[in-house]
Amino acid sequence: MAKNAQWIYARKPEGAVTAAHFAPAESDIPQPGEGEVLVRTTLLSLDPASRAWMAGRTYRAMLEPGEVMAGWGLGEVVQSNDEKFAPGDLVSGEYGWQRYAVLPARALTKHDKRLKPEHILGVLGITGLTAYFGLLDIGRPRPGETVLVSAAAGAVGSIAGQIAKISGCRVVGSTSSAEKCKWIVDELGFDAAVDYKSGNLMQDVRNACPNGIDVYFDNTGGDVLAVALSRMNMWGRVSCCGVVSQYNAVTPAAGPAGVPGFLVTKRIRMEGFVVMDFYQRRAQAEAALAGWVEQGKLKAPVEIVEGFENMPKALEGLFAGKNKGKLMVRV
Repeated sequence: MAKNAQWIYARKPEGAVTAAHFAPAESDIPQPGEGEVLVRTTLLSLDPASRAWMAGRTYRAMLEPGEVMAGWGLGEVVQSNDEKFAPGDLVSGEYGWQRYAVLPARALTKHDKRLKPEHILGVLGITGLTAYFGLLDIGRPRPGETVLVSAAAGAVGSIAGQIAKISGCRVVGSTSSAEKCKWIVDELGFDAAVDYKSGNLMQDVRNACPNGIDVYFDNTGGDVLAVALSRMNMWGRVSCCGVVSQYNAVTPAAGPAGVPGFLVTKRIRMEGFVVMDFYQRRAQAEAALAGWVEQGKLKAPVEIVEGFENMPKALEGLFAGKNKGKLMVRV
């Protein structure tokens, strides 16, 4: 009888998450009950938020050792006990790190098979929606303004920066190497880039943003946030998407200096968000993103790791900054 291969979140990390924190397992393929659907996973997403789920309660319950590792994915319906889905349908949902998953039908989204699977899980999925709503609804960029994006070579940052360009802004990206700086400028159309590991972050940001910063899209927190706040213009907006610089920290750093001072004197609005807050307008955002991709205005960089057995190593590589754009594993 066929078995369901899984990766178990085995040990809570103290510091950086590595492949050693996961263990392979097998179970019987689950059977769907009333109103449920059995899905065979085909692509699984890797995201920085995975580490935050291990640290405590976020917008979801904290992961506990012994559970199947959580994760979003794309898959094919094998068996359905709900009239809205049929075998062969292409669906996305939170499957976890496993080859087969059973979910309630209400927890699944059906997709057009004519779309590229990597686009469904990337630019047209949570990644693209996060960039879209985080920049446009929270950051509210206006033509001619300067937008700074941290983790700009990553999944969300690479899309957010391009949307800022589409919005008529001057866009600067912060990333972790000179090679990535060159990539986001040459390939994605950013106007300038800074390497936050260069040792000259404050001066580099000053040089790249001579007229200050109007919108900062924050994926990292940490040093880049502190420097960005010091360079914000009057009435600036900070869109707080993630804090990847702190996810692997044993003891998270204190908040940046100048808060609330900078916020008060410069009338800065700093707001956090979770993409699910905007799901009532999901169709509108997906249509806009798909249109920009089709028109060639928006590139959707993706790196695909082959093989379910490579899930833990791929996540480890994500936190080592090895990927450019959206990282996923083909199961």
